[in-house]
This record gives sequence, C-alpha cells and structure tokens, in this order.
Amino acid sequence: MTGKFLLARALTGIFVVFAVATITFFMLRTLPGGPFDTEKKLPPLIKKNIEAKYKLDQPLSVQYLEYMKSLARGDFGPSYKYVDRSVNEIIRETLPVSAQLGIISLALAVFLGSAAGIMAASKQGGVFDFASVSVSTALVSVPSFVVGAVLIYIFSIRLRWLPPALWGHPENFVLPALTLAAAPAAYLARLMRASMLDTSRSLFVRTARAKGLGRFAITTKHVLRNALIPVVTVLGPITAFLVTGSFVVEYIFAIPGIGRFFVLAVSNRDYPLVMGITIVYTIVLVLANLVVDICYARLDPRIKLGRESAQG
Repeated sequence: MTGKFLLARALTGIFVVFAVATITFFMLRTLPGGPFDTEKKLPPLIKKNIEAKYKLDQPLSVQYLEYMKSLARGDFGPSYKYVDRSVNEIIRETLPVSAQLGIISLALAVFLGSAAGIMAASKQGGVFDFASVSVSTALVSVPSFVVGAVLIYIFSIRLRWLPPALWGHPENFVLPALTLAAAPAAYLARLMRASMLDTSRSLFVRTARAKGLGRFAITTKHVLRNALIPVVTVLGPITAFLVTGSFVVEYIFAIPGIGRFFVLAVSNRDYPLVMGITIVYTIVLVLANLVVDICYARLDPRIKLGRESAQG
C-alpha cells in the first residue's frame, strides 16, 4: 500500500462527495413543493421572513455557494423542521444507533450467508443445496418490511419471546438485525455458492487434487480464498447500506436511527437534513470501498495497489 494510492483515493473520495452533494442540492430544488408548503398556508409575510432567515430568497447559485462553503467547514446547517437542533446534532445522535444496528446486521449477514454458501457448494445437488437456493431466492425477492412483519408476528405476537419495537436493550436488537440482514445474507449465500463452484472447477484446483491434497486443505487454502474475491466486491456497498441503516427497517421497529429521520426529512422537504444524511452515506460508501480494495490485495497477491499496479 503506497502513499500515492491513498492520496489518489482520498482525492477521488472528495470529488465523489462533492459531486453527490452538488447533484442532490439541485435535485431537491427541482422537486415540486417547498420546505414551508404545508396544508395550512402561511401568510405571505411570515413565509417571506422564514425564507429570508434560511436564505432561500437568494438566487440558487448563491445558495449553492453558501452551502458548499459551510460543507467545507463540516457544517451541514440548521434543520428546517427541527428548529432547536442542527443537522450535525441530529446526525451525531442518530448515526451511532444506525451504525450499531448495521454492524450487528453485517456480522449476521456475512456469517450466515458465507456459511450457507459454503455448505451448499460442498453438498451440490443435495437437500441442503436445494433448500439453501430456494430460501435465499425467496429472501432476496421479499421486501424487508414483509420479513419484519413476519418476524414480529411469529416472535412477538405469537411466541412473545421478543419485543416488537424500540431500541436500547439486547433483546431489542434481534428482530431488526435479522430483518436487515436477511436479504444481504441470502445474496451472499448465492454469490458464495456460485463462486465456490466456479473456483472448484479451476485448473489449479484440479492440479491440487492430482497432487494428492485432501479435500479440506483444497477447500480452505485454494477454493475458499479465491472464491472470497467476488464476495468481498459486494461487501463495500452492503456495508455502507447496513451501517447507515435501513430506512424501512428503522421506521418499522421505531428505531431512533438516521434512516428514520431521513424518511421524515424527505416528506418534510427538510433540505439540509436530506443533504447531510446523503453526504454521510456517501462518505461511508467511499470508506467501505477503500477497505474492499485493501482486502483485495490481501486475498490475492496478484492484485497490486498504487505504484506497483502502474508498473505492472
């Protein structure tokens, strides 16, 4: 890992954040309705004073430059709907909750998905392989709010084992974490199975078998390590999605995370809050992809980063 590589990725990440912020800023302004358009219309003078307070009466180009100046200082500005709280305060309070849920869900997704994929590939054509493919296909196809509703009905209403909502205690983590991890785990299981089967047919695996290596050694040292590369590829966006929180899952289970505030911000046209959460999501995605690139080099020595790749 070279300094040039890290510098290049840092500059690329800054450009991506800048591009996403610019696109989101202008897209929000083109949507019909405004942040202060309510069912009960405000008197024109009051609405004019509010817009002047938040500088919405200025030309769009001026608003954009002012926002980018604030963003460069790490200031996302005030919330239009939560007048006593800034966007920075809301993100600072809610992001740890979403990150906690996301990390638990990521661990479950990676463990369950990888284990199911490996076992299905090792028992190709068997009962477990058929069941694994069927269940994973169903979980990928079913929306998360349906999975959450089914889990609440079974474990909260019928069995009364787990609470149906809220956050803060270990028992509150189980249902939302399982709901959030279900689709990624199913996708990872299918990807791991396909990658394992494809790698097991490679020439170097056949050579290892010809040399007399045992099945366990071939699977762990040759097949599994190479099969992980496609799986690691998708872990970047999956990690960003899970760590920043699922909007639907947080809303269903009444979790005070960043996703729930995002849903409310969109419906309320709270421009600064939508911008702030979108930018945070982008930063997490950029960092997750950087970790994926580093893992590439660890899993496959043929993949070089930085100066070595340019010379190769």
